[in-house]
Amino acid sequence: MNEKFFSIPFALLIITLVPQAFAEYEDTIVVLETDSGRLIIEFFPQFAPNHVENFVTLSDDGFYTGTIFHRIIEGFMIQGGDPKSADPSYSMSEWGTGDPGYSLDAEFNNIEHKRGIVSMARSSDPNSAGSQFFIVQKDSNFLDGQYTVFGRILTDESFETLDRIATMNTAPNDQPMDAWRAIIKNVIVMDRSELANLPEYETPVTTAEGTPLIAPTTSQPNSFPEYGLSFTSPAGWLVQTPEPSGSNPDIVVVGPKTSTSAPAVSFAITRQDVTIEEAINGLRQQVTPMIETGALSIVSEEGTQIKGNNAYLLKAIGHFENREGIEMNIGFSTLLIKVDDMFYTVQYTNNLESHDRQSNYYNDIVNSIEFTNIDFAKVPVGSESDEDGYTGTSQPLEESEGGGCLIATAAFGSEMAPQVQFLREIRDNTVMTTQSGTAFMTGFNQFYYSFSPAVADLERENPVFKETVKVALTPMLTSLTLLNHVNVDTEEEMLGYGISIILLNIGMYFVAPAAAIVAIKKRFF
Repeated sequence: MNEKFFSIPFALLIITLVPQAFAEYEDTIVVLETDSGRLIIEFFPQFAPNHVENFVTLSDDGFYTGTIFHRIIEGFMIQGGDPKSADPSYSMSEWGTGDPGYSLDAEFNNIEHKRGIVSMARSSDPNSAGSQFFIVQKDSNFLDGQYTVFGRILTDESFETLDRIATMNTAPNDQPMDAWRAIIKNVIVMDRSELANLPEYETPVTTAEGTPLIAPTTSQPNSFPEYGLSFTSPAGWLVQTPEPSGSNPDIVVVGPKTSTSAPAVSFAITRQDVTIEEAINGLRQQVTPMIETGALSIVSEEGTQIKGNNAYLLKAIGHFENREGIEMNIGFSTLLIKVDDMFYTVQYTNNLESHDRQSNYYNDIVNSIEFTNIDFAKVPVGSESDEDGYTGTSQPLEESEGGGCLIATAAFGSEMAPQVQFLREIRDNTVMTTQSGTAFMTGFNQFYYSFSPAVADLERENPVFKETVKVALTPMLTSLTLLNHVNVDTEEEMLGYGISIILLNIGMYFVAPAAAIVAIKKRFF
């Protein structure tokens, strides 16, 4: 029996607390005080609830006090939040490598990385964010969808502070020369109403695909053929599909917020070759530790039938505390349905006070469910679990559309390095704007990704080889800067400049060294 699979239903205990986070943090602000001025941050709990809660909790605990904006790139961003920067036992060379001892699953969203946006820093692993964050000084849309945006700075004072820090003198490794000016001396968590003259909250700017959803005024049919599922959502409820992840549900339906919370119904779909009895036993094993610690109380459990399919219904109450130590009681109704070798986990969560009163919406959704045959050839990557029960994407981050350069990222140490940023901008803003450029990148990527992972791994394992690659990339980066000084508006111009740069690089990397070798042989031999 695959025990990992059974962590899915009650992993949703956390995921579906999203509506509660909405209510708790929608009016919260954090003030970072530095010798360069204050940075006042508001949050987007509706887009990244777990990251908002994490940042506010760390702020309230004093975690960020004494830390330094250790990475500063003028015209790009400032990065801070590393506990090692506040600890004198660590050298400056170790700044940027610290974390709080845990990491968060990514909550990628469609908020654009505009000036003033606060986003989480991470490694090449999308689920590696912990405490480090960055504030965007200049619009950086090449980061969109690859880093978790969770807030933005407010007020003219905040932007002036951002610019003061961003324009500080830095060392070659982007660390501030006058570190004392970039220290977060104090952190204050407060309610929005406690500061006068704050601008009104505005919905953040999103990419075209992420245009903010508007709740429908009538009930809506929803069809997900890739999951063999359809259902009707109530009027005023929003249907969303989170980024694929091993912990995210596949579909979330969120209702209007009441005075304290908003109801939510989530769907998690997995493919497993186990019986319904094995699934139930696995679920019971999963919740036992929560029961023993008092975090969960079972109200009832029963076997049932949903549209002729075997199912199991578990009702429970979760007992949690918010950051003020106030207990929150959340009602859960978890329905596990087996359809052939597919399992559908449908979970309803709401503040306990409203759980039963609004349960009719959940019942209506369940009653409207229809199951259809799944065409597995059309199932998105990540919706079918592997032998270990993992349901995340199997496609490497850098290979996805809009991804980075593996070799350059490994050479310069980060996807956010200016050199990697430059390569992305050239690709997205110049090469990919024409059909010929797009066709070239398609063919190039097939060739590039056949060897680049091995080269990147070797860079990470061998520092000498890494430095060699870094030096070797410099001529190419220099040649590509030519594209910043020309206008590429037509296919002919793209072909002309593109072929010229390719020939230039062939000359630099092959012809010139060969000519030098021939000249040396003639002179000395």
